[in-house]
Amino acid sequence: MKTLQRLWRNNRIALIGFVIAALAVAFFAVRMLVFTIYFADPAHRLAPIRGWMTPGMVARTRHLPPEVVADALGLDLTGPRRKTLNEIAAERGVPLEVLIAPLLPLLEQP
Repeated sequence: MKTLQRLWRNNRIALIGFVIAALAVAFFAVRMLVFTIYFADPAHRLAPIRGWMTPGMVARTRHLPPEVVADALGLDLTGPRRKTLNEIAAERGVPLEVLIAPLLPLLEQP
């Protein structure tokens, strides 16, 4: 306890910085553990395609080349990125189900 009092008296800023850094490390370690446990379940890894997903996320989670997903959705890879499937469907004026219909046969392949 005397060591902590001496540190607080002589190195207050360093001690505060250390405590903040230790809390940040603990936060990210717990976060990593939670995500690891969550995504270890195959049901969470292969969740159904949702409108909030991007084509890149669909390609990565299903282990498909991005070009294959872009071709199935009729996207230009040189265009703007990071659009969600909902945004792409709204731009085209089609329901999400119609947009992702060409992807479904690709997802069923082993």
